[in-house]
Amino acid sequence: MENTVTMTISTGTDQRMPGDRLRKEQPENTGKGMGVKMFGKKKEQTIETNGVVYRREKTWRIALSCCSSGIGMSFYVLLGLASYVANQGYGIATAVVGLILTATRILDGVTDPLIAIIIDKMNTRFGKIRILMVLGWAIEALAVYMMYCWASGKGHGIVLFVTLYCVYVIGYTLCNVTAQIIGPVQTNDPKQRPMIGVWSTAYNYMIPMILNIVLTVVLLPQYGNVYSVEMLAASCKVCLAVSAVGLILCCIGVSNIDKPENFVGMSTAKRNEPVKVRDMVELVKSNRALQTFIVAASSDKIASQTASQAVVTTMLFGIIIGNMQLGTILSVIGMLPSIVFAFIGAKYAGKHGNKETMVTWTYVCITVTAVLVVLFIFIDPTLIATAVPMMIVYVVLTLLLNGAKMCVTMSDSAMMADIIDYELDRSGKFIPAAVTGTYSFIDKLVSSFSAAIATGLVALIGYTERMPQPSDPSTPAIFWMTMGLYFGLPLIGWVCTLCAMRYCPLSKEKMEEVQKSIQNKKQQEVEKVVEAYK
Repeated sequence: MENTVTMTISTGTDQRMPGDRLRKEQPENTGKGMGVKMFGKKKEQTIETNGVVYRREKTWRIALSCCSSGIGMSFYVLLGLASYVANQGYGIATAVVGLILTATRILDGVTDPLIAIIIDKMNTRFGKIRILMVLGWAIEALAVYMMYCWASGKGHGIVLFVTLYCVYVIGYTLCNVTAQIIGPVQTNDPKQRPMIGVWSTAYNYMIPMILNIVLTVVLLPQYGNVYSVEMLAASCKVCLAVSAVGLILCCIGVSNIDKPENFVGMSTAKRNEPVKVRDMVELVKSNRALQTFIVAASSDKIASQTASQAVVTTMLFGIIIGNMQLGTILSVIGMLPSIVFAFIGAKYAGKHGNKETMVTWTYVCITVTAVLVVLFIFIDPTLIATAVPMMIVYVVLTLLLNGAKMCVTMSDSAMMADIIDYELDRSGKFIPAAVTGTYSFIDKLVSSFSAAIATGLVALIGYTERMPQPSDPSTPAIFWMTMGLYFGLPLIGWVCTLCAMRYCPLSKEKMEEVQKSIQNKKQQEVEKVVEAYK
């Protein structure tokens, strides 16, 4: 029977190796839970379960720190319109837009490991998270403002567009990779860690939902249902305002852990060696958990990003369903209750582990998507926007699909933290930015083709010089291309996830072994240092 004991320790987040300050401070006790007063003044709650002491964080701080997801999703929604701003604002042909976005996405991937190395090496008297996130946000915000508002529609061409997009990529990478190290630093409790995924996933859904309502239901009709230069500039200002609020809230949430002592002394071996590129190569070669996660998450990412491209959603809701605004509203209605599924998924993950959660809910995604495809094939899709019974069916199915996706995404976030701990146990190195940066590099290289896939395939059905508009008539070619992009690609991604998870070692039982092993290694280090002072 599980035995749980609540206790407190005096260590910011207990991330450092016990004994790091022993040169200045003498421990008060050397038994279990030793060193409770040697690290700092602030008390933090921990819990002991089955012989493993887990650090925990206050729920409200987790909720605020996860607003980093809101920052990323604000830019994600805005850059989903990049193909339109390139076409309308800079006169770049549709097919060329896809190639540009693919190339810049590759650049995005290349910058991830380089910036990750900088992040793991950097540590100031004020910490690192807030400084780097503010800097990253400032760079990407300035770049997109110039891209959408200052230079768009003023006769500038491809060179300026590409330059601004590349600057945005650098800022986004700096902000995003920094945000990914927050969770592992906050908590390693297997029951609390999924809650980080819950909050992150909730923001990942809620922010795009709100912004899409504002952009398509409020702004788009004001500009004649056309993605004009003026409409795109207004969209930019809205998205930047939302991202700024997310940045402020995130900085408040991480203020107690963003301290220099929480990023040093965590490793159990080779503690003084700086992170190198070869460390990242070694990660890919030797860390089986990371390998399988890359396959699972990257396949899902390229599929979902392709499906969410503005050209695809315009064809589905604007052309096939026949009402861009109503289609968006119905999707939002189906999305709202799905946030509840995140809590269901977190409960499931706490009981069965993140790996099992990912597998179970991926099966649900496949099943519901197959039903939606059948629905679109055998009914008139315009009935979704005109007939109440079809509206209800669509909303219910969308609710189930978004809920299942929510659970999968939540388990993705929690599993990345598990992989960081797995690497710490495997190699003795605590390198969270390197782990996340390595994944991001490969993930972005793969998913960089999403824009090219969407625009390239859409070009095959006639959209070579202009983008699809909601007012365009529906054709069989548009219908089947939309079915393949919006539903078919995600199905392929989920099958890849199931195949990869068969070889993933991070079961619930394995993660408990990992945490025990890390705890034992740290305790041995403490005993060595204490012995040296006797």
